[in-house]
Amino acid sequence: MVASLRNAVCAAAAVLLVAVAPKIAEAAEITFYYPVAVGGPITKIIDDMVSGFQKENADVTVKAVYAGTYQDTMTKALTAMKGGEPPHLAVLLSTDMFTLIDEKAILPWDEVATGTDDKTWIGGFYPGFMANSQTGGKTWGIPFQRSTIVMYWNKEAFKEARLDPDRAPQNWDELVAFCKKLTKRDSGGNVTQWGVQIPTTGFAYWLFQALSTENDAMLMNSAGNEVYLDKPPVVEALQYLVDLAKKEQVMAPGVLEWGTTPKDFFERKIAIMWTTTGNLTNVRDNAKFPFGVAMLPEKKRRGSPTGGGNFYLFGKTTSAERQAALRFVKWMTTPERAAEWGIKTGYVATRPDAWETPAMKAYVATFPPAAVARDQLPFAVAEFSTHDNQRVTKAFDDNLQAALTGSKTPEQALKDAQREADRLLRSYR
Repeated sequence: MVASLRNAVCAAAAVLLVAVAPKIAEAAEITFYYPVAVGGPITKIIDDMVSGFQKENADVTVKAVYAGTYQDTMTKALTAMKGGEPPHLAVLLSTDMFTLIDEKAILPWDEVATGTDDKTWIGGFYPGFMANSQTGGKTWGIPFQRSTIVMYWNKEAFKEARLDPDRAPQNWDELVAFCKKLTKRDSGGNVTQWGVQIPTTGFAYWLFQALSTENDAMLMNSAGNEVYLDKPPVVEALQYLVDLAKKEQVMAPGVLEWGTTPKDFFERKIAIMWTTTGNLTNVRDNAKFPFGVAMLPEKKRRGSPTGGGNFYLFGKTTSAERQAALRFVKWMTTPERAAEWGIKTGYVATRPDAWETPAMKAYVATFPPAAVARDQLPFAVAEFSTHDNQRVTKAFDDNLQAALTGSKTPEQALKDAQREADRLLRSYR
């Protein structure tokens, strides 16, 4: 009788313990597609961060897959999705948002990040970066590898040209005037150093958007279904870009490569370059001369489009995988790790509180150029992005390059780009 009573009490206690014990999180494995778009040891930095996360989260396994360029990564992610095995997460261009929504590839983060602290976390990013991350009242992307375009200059080249090495050109007219002094030719008239290089492959529309923004022109609406490519201020901006090479002869003619622009800068083939702030650490580590970093020069206003990649959550995932992905992305974007990422790569730390961390304050104190892109954010605009984004931007890029090679006038090129974009976007209006 006593034994039976003891057994009954033990059984009841066991049931009670099961009822009140906290539920152990379900182990999950997530695959994470990641592009490598700039120079430097980016893959090692990501691997180290993933290892740090897994040490603190033993129940989650993260597999990082380095998928090439942003375009390669987008193609591979959508191909994997259509094959039934999409990644759980991917860092893709912020401008891919509309395409990913149209493909029904991703989920809004709001559906997973539902707690009060989750909402606070989402609200903690710079508004400028959220412009390419939210639409229709939902958050589709979490800013991570984000940037603006900045201007780098070789201070030694400025000294040789009898220019103040600590002062960058402040406006379009000054850029031309400085670059005329910076462009060098040998006795045969061959250019040995160009004044400036604004690359026009890879992200031609993005670099051009900096000029159109500085001329106070907006290229698209926030719904992603209208573009304004043939407006007079946009044509004027493209004419200026063409004239840098053709009329002013301070930039190499034709189409200029995105990928080799930093190398040209290191090798002193160019004195000034426009490129992403994501190249900042690459320049710091590889330039064998003192250099400066500045906001882009103005015409009617200061300005640059934002750029870079967001974390996207793919839809074909289990509840446990989504929660694991959320934990990983929140971990990767804490103020401390956003600061670490910015310091190690040159990308802009995407949260204001990251700039208040001791590590970031110390970094900016010793390396002030790190703060240039952050200080340019109040003048930044959303990067060019529409529905059917890849085809619209290809039409835009192709016509920009046609103007640069001289096969079309700037006005005709932008009329043709507008016509093709209108055709592609008609069904989204």
